[in-house]
Amino acid sequence: MGHTESIFRLDNVSRQFGELIALNDISFEAAQNEYISLLGPSGSGKTTLLRVMAGFEKPDTGRIHFLGQDITDLPAHKRGIGFVFQNFALFPHLSVFENIAFGLRNGIEDVAGTEIDTRVRDMVGLVGLEGLEDRVPDQISGGQKQRVALARTLVMQPKLVLLDEPLGALDANLRSRMQTELRHIRERLDVTFLHVTGSETEALAMGDTVAVLDQGRIIQSGTPEQIHDTPASSDVALFLNRFNLFDGTLSDNTFRGPFGSAPVQNARHNDTDVYAIRYDRTKAFRKGDALPGPALPARYLASEYLGSSVISFFETADHKQVEVDHHLSFGDPGEYEVGQDYILSWDPEHAIVFGREAAA
Repeated sequence: MGHTESIFRLDNVSRQFGELIALNDISFEAAQNEYISLLGPSGSGKTTLLRVMAGFEKPDTGRIHFLGQDITDLPAHKRGIGFVFQNFALFPHLSVFENIAFGLRNGIEDVAGTEIDTRVRDMVGLVGLEGLEDRVPDQISGGQKQRVALARTLVMQPKLVLLDEPLGALDANLRSRMQTELRHIRERLDVTFLHVTGSETEALAMGDTVAVLDQGRIIQSGTPEQIHDTPASSDVALFLNRFNLFDGTLSDNTFRGPFGSAPVQNARHNDTDVYAIRYDRTKAFRKGDALPGPALPARYLASEYLGSSVISFFETADHKQVEVDHHLSFGDPGEYEVGQDYILSWDPEHAIVFGREAAA
C-alpha cells in the first residue's frame, strides 16, 4: 500500500519510562476508513501507543505520520485526531449539550453559534441521546456518558478517532449494542477508528484489521479471520482465548505432548514448542469410541451455556483445564457426568503447532 493511502503510519516508534520499555520500535501503517482493533494484555503498551499518537506523550525515537504529514512535533490540539478517554472525562457542571459543544466553542477556530447548534444536534441524534440534552453527567447512565464522550470527539470532525478501552465500563448487553453502533457511526462519518481493547472478543468483532500488541511490539496484524485462524505465535494464540495449548516437543514433524504423539504438517517458528487446538475443534469421547486423532484422557468438571454454544470444562491428569466448545447449530451437546473420565480428541489437521525447529 502506498503512503498516500494510509491514514497514519508509525516508523520505529519507541517510548521508555525509566526501565520500562512501553513501546519497542513499532512500525505500523493503517488504511483510511478502517476500524482497527488493537488487542493486547494490560501492560502491553496499548495506552502509551494511543497517547503518543494523540500527542499527549512524545516518542523517544521514531516518527508519526498522519494524512501524509509528519506530526511527531505537533501539539495534540493541532493534530486533528480525536481521543475518547477510558473514564470519559466529562465536565460535571455542563449539560450533555454543552459537553458535546465544548470543543467547538473553545477551539482554535471560531465556529458560528448556529453551526455549533446544528452540529451538536446532528451528533446527539447520531449517538442516540435525544431528550437528554439538558441533563448533567450525574443524571445519565454509564452507557449514555460514553455516548457523550464519543459525540464530543466526533463533533470536531476528526479523520481519526482513538478509543481507549471504550466499552470496558459497560455491561455485556450494552457492549454488543455499542459495538454495532460504533461500526455504523464509522461508516456514516467517513472516519477511521483505532480501538484499543484487552478483550479478544471485542477486537475480533469490531476490527476490519486487528493488530496484536505484546511487550511494546506489534506481533501480528491482519483481518479478524487471519488472526483467529492462524495466530503467528503461541502468545497470540494464548491472548485469543480460543485455543487449548499444550507444551511438549516438536521433532521430525511429530509433536509429543500429554495426548501422546501427533503428526504435524505446517509448524510455525516459536521460542517454545506448543501445540494449539481450538476449543471448537476439540471433542469429548467415551472410552472405546473411535477417535479422529490424539487421545487425551480428562475428567469432566462443568459446562456453561453461552447463547449459541456450550463450553464444557475438563481437567487432565496434570490438572490442566481443557475447554470444549460445542456450537448448538451442530445438534445437542453431549451429556457428561461430573467427575467422570472421558477422552478428548480432534483432527490433527486442525491443530496449529509452534516450535523451535520450524523455519522462521
